[in-house]
Amino acid sequence: MTNPAPIYSTAEIRAIERATSSLTSPHTLMEKAGLAAAEIARSQLLTDDRSTVLVLAGPGNNGGDAFVVARHLQAWWFKVTLVFGGEYSRLSTDAKQALNAWLAAGGEISTEIPANKTWDAVIDGLFGIGLDRDLEGRYLELVNAVNRMHLPVLALDIPSGLGSDNGSVYGVAIRATMTVTFIGLKPGLLTRHGSEYCGKILLHELDLDPSSLITPHSWSLDKAYAQKLLPPPRPADSHKGMFGSVGILGGSAGMVGAAFLAGTAALKLGAGRVYLGLMAADAPGVNTAQPELMLRSVHELFELDHLDCLVIGPGLGMAPDAYSWLDNALESTLPLVLDADALNLIAAHPQLASRLRTRAATSILTPHAAEAARLLGTSTVAIENDRMAAAAMLVMRFNCCTVLKGAGSICALLDGSRYLNTSGNPGLSSAGIGDVLSGITGAFLAQGLSSENALLLAVHLHGAAADALLEAHGGPVGMTASEIIDAARSLLNRWIKN
Repeated sequence: MTNPAPIYSTAEIRAIERATSSLTSPHTLMEKAGLAAAEIARSQLLTDDRSTVLVLAGPGNNGGDAFVVARHLQAWWFKVTLVFGGEYSRLSTDAKQALNAWLAAGGEISTEIPANKTWDAVIDGLFGIGLDRDLEGRYLELVNAVNRMHLPVLALDIPSGLGSDNGSVYGVAIRATMTVTFIGLKPGLLTRHGSEYCGKILLHELDLDPSSLITPHSWSLDKAYAQKLLPPPRPADSHKGMFGSVGILGGSAGMVGAAFLAGTAALKLGAGRVYLGLMAADAPGVNTAQPELMLRSVHELFELDHLDCLVIGPGLGMAPDAYSWLDNALESTLPLVLDADALNLIAAHPQLASRLRTRAATSILTPHAAEAARLLGTSTVAIENDRMAAAAMLVMRFNCCTVLKGAGSICALLDGSRYLNTSGNPGLSSAGIGDVLSGITGAFLAQGLSSENALLLAVHLHGAAADALLEAHGGPVGMTASEIIDAARSLLNRWIKN
């Protein structure tokens, strides 16, 4: 199966650049990058031949790319103002060549943004990949000045101030309308704050084949790839026994709704039968809103011999009986989806963590950043500052496929590969949304998908359902978990049909 677009860390991009040195010079790559960006600016940002452009060039090779962009735009008769925020003597040889070519073409340099001018668009070439410190001084002032202009901005490689490996904002970052990134995608474009600052992302490989130079380990999880993971169309003689049985363990006192959401998601996303083992002593005998769900005591749930997987955690609670039943589940041979308080119990009890690590059957973890921090014994800030590493560490420590939820959810698999999800929006920051994702994942496991494919498909479909609702409602406010279930069902049926 063909993978989608590879994603490379800063170190991997540098390795690719070194590997290309025998094929083409760095100066040639800079010229190609600058020309590609200039053509994008001309075709997508600048409205007519009289457009004025502000180009910001920084102290590194990203600034060199900006010099090339400025030269081409000026040659095409656009009026260009170039602000250089570095020192000539400290530029690389290639960036110096690009600056000299700009000057030779009649270009001029300013050290500050002129106060008496206005522009139609901005090219951001201040900082590229590899930034790992807060912007300060004149660079901070330049970024703030551009953001105050509220103009269309094309960022070169990555918006200045955004971390290419982690999506962190270093003090402040350019809010770009679009970002043209070179050679390959970077994690920071897609996770944490990436989608908020990058705008539309365009990839230009500069006539290279990066995956032939270095083996990628991370990819973008997009719609095209998710649709390759779908369960097959159902035959005319289908019956419920063909599509598996999901058990849901959770629903302690005051949190029965979480288990109902997970169960409803499993049912509506295609599981043949869904059983809920509810922890609450006064749990109802039937869910009148969804009577197809089969409610059982926890004892009865564990006595069923035809379950295909267990989803544990929605509304589970942290009481001693929750610990005991989770312990029993970890001893079972069933595939498990672990969420919410199941993760918190594992974080709090080393013996449960040890049992999870040594399971022969597959397990899937679905933590958000705070749960991941508990599992790894660190802080939420540390998790968010390096989400890629945190996702990989969870896999290594617990021997489980994992999704680290959040903006640009990261799916990390047992073979070391990672997928950054490209669907979803702030509407997913609502109660019960994680319960729904767990139920969808369980449904796909029950229908025979591998743990890896079930996780990847569930994560992308879950986000795509939120995107469909965002468009339908005109924004993310008030999006509910129940709506996500129905939108995901609709999308899944359309995808399978098509």
